[in-house]
Amino acid sequence: MLIKEQTIYYKIYLKCPMAKKQAKAEEKKAEETQPKIPPELEQKLKAIKAKLDTFKKQVLDKFGDYIIGITLLPPENIPPDASEQTNPEKPKAEKPNPDRIDLLLVVDDTDSKKMSKNELHQKISEIVKKFAEEIDKNITPQVALLTDLWQNCYDAKYDLNRLISLGAPIHDTGMLAAIKIAEIHKTMVLKKFEKYIVSYVLAGSLVQGKATASSDIDVWIVIDDTDVKKMTRVELKDKLRAIIIGMGAEAGELTGIKNKLNIQAWILTEYWDALKEANPIMFTLLRDGVPFYDRGMFMPWKQLLRMGRIKPSREAIDLFMSAGEQSMSRIKIRLNEMGMEDTFYAILTPSQAAIMLYGLPPPTPKETPDVLEEIFVKKEKLLEKEYVDILRRNVKVRKDIEHGDLKQLSGTELDKLVHDGEKFLKRIRELFQEIEKRHTENSIITLYDEIVTIIRDVLKVEGVERAHDTEIIKLFESELISTGKVPARFLRDLNEIVAAKKKYDDKKLTKNDIEKARKGSGELIKFLIEYLQRKRGQELERTRIRVKHGETYGEVILLEDMAFVIHDIDDKQQRIEKAKLNENGSLGPLAEASLEEFEKKLASITLPKRVFIKEPIFEDLKNIFGRDVEVLVHY
Repeated sequence: MLIKEQTIYYKIYLKCPMAKKQAKAEEKKAEETQPKIPPELEQKLKAIKAKLDTFKKQVLDKFGDYIIGITLLPPENIPPDASEQTNPEKPKAEKPNPDRIDLLLVVDDTDSKKMSKNELHQKISEIVKKFAEEIDKNITPQVALLTDLWQNCYDAKYDLNRLISLGAPIHDTGMLAAIKIAEIHKTMVLKKFEKYIVSYVLAGSLVQGKATASSDIDVWIVIDDTDVKKMTRVELKDKLRAIIIGMGAEAGELTGIKNKLNIQAWILTEYWDALKEANPIMFTLLRDGVPFYDRGMFMPWKQLLRMGRIKPSREAIDLFMSAGEQSMSRIKIRLNEMGMEDTFYAILTPSQAAIMLYGLPPPTPKETPDVLEEIFVKKEKLLEKEYVDILRRNVKVRKDIEHGDLKQLSGTELDKLVHDGEKFLKRIRELFQEIEKRHTENSIITLYDEIVTIIRDVLKVEGVERAHDTEIIKLFESELISTGKVPARFLRDLNEIVAAKKKYDDKKLTKNDIEKARKGSGELIKFLIEYLQRKRGQELERTRIRVKHGETYGEVILLEDMAFVIHDIDDKQQRIEKAKLNENGSLGPLAEASLEEFEKKLASITLPKRVFIKEPIFEDLKNIFGRDVEVLVHY
């Protein structure tokens, strides 16, 4: 009976969690065409809901785990036969009771030993009817045994399954939800692919009596591929499987059932091959599976299995027999691989990483233990020798297996390697933290030395030849900040760096101190270097003598004790010569020089010394550039 044919009463009770989504669309449509429920009826329905809860509690208190589900069934809302209106002599059918409440109780009788199935059914039926009469005479309970439910499926009778799929569960251990979603999914699949579907089977823990309310719902679908012509069997399976799984998700949304619908799709030829090869999964499916639809394939095979007529082939038996030996062989190989590769590299690569973090290139695997010991055990005293010994043992095991000296690594030996590896990794992580801490702290020393050196060079430019560390801040402020040559904000940055250096010396340096010192240091260093470069450029210009000889311009650059002569400054292939600068101001003999040599000399001079031009050099200019040489002033 379709949802749209149900009465208002059933619609209200259909709003339980398991059926809410399925009925939502139909309820909305019905509400548009039917009058609103009077307040008096709403109060009555609330009273009925309370009675159903009381009935459920009494039944569960009495029978406990026997009851695996209680569901509200659709009411018998049959419209009057049209023949009644045309044939008044025909006796009228008895009208259904609109207040009747049909309930179905599903009882698990799979482990009943004290009484027969009939006795169990009769006893429970009598008691639950008594409970119902005491609560409300309109409550009409029916009892169905789980074995009878499955037997109906074996006999291709699915009416009860269909009723359960339309019902609204008020108690469920998981079985009703499985039947509901499987029945709806099956209907969707058959409507689209009935030509190809051979069997639709409920399987897994649900039918084995091991299910819980959160268990997956396993269904198997066998697809007939014996008459496929337009596509390959694999294409048919993949195409149908994708659509069928999509329908499973749609059925879950429709019913609101959150349990995963686990769908296995097999083509018939594939299933038959697996059966011949004695695939245990296929035997389990035949033994325990319950068909929700069968075209005459599943049940005959199930009966043949019960009769012992389906037996594995000799080839399958031999295959199963040899599988054990093959598995053991693979285990041994894997143990050796884990000893040679997994546990080896698990501690080797972190060891090499620690060495790289220290500032050295990664050594070879063979050299790594020695380098690790030399640096961190002997030199820095940051690591205990026992951890180097663990690495050495791993290297030796790998080498012994690789060279065949160790034929087979035992499980005990592997456990030892794994245990030592975990211990080693824990210690290496601590070593990493210590190295990073030292690097971070040492970076303050490097930063301080760099800043102080640059400031000394800047002060030299300004005429301060010597500056002690304790005077750096004072001189920086008086010679550079106060004179406006350096912005005042850089004094704060310098103070942070000096303060961090002092805390380092006192062993009180924190991460916050390091961050403060680093924050403004980059901009300070950049500014001071640019300041030096400008000053250096200005001083270099003072050491140049620009000359004109004919239509050509040349230069003589006087650098401390050396002079460089460029004959044509516009020539891309500049000819450069060098000469010693004598004490009397004259130039020594000229010799060829390269551009690289000239640039190297320039780079080696922080700030050019002042050079005074004396009379002898003018004679040298005449000898180099000719008698008509002219000296340019303020060019």
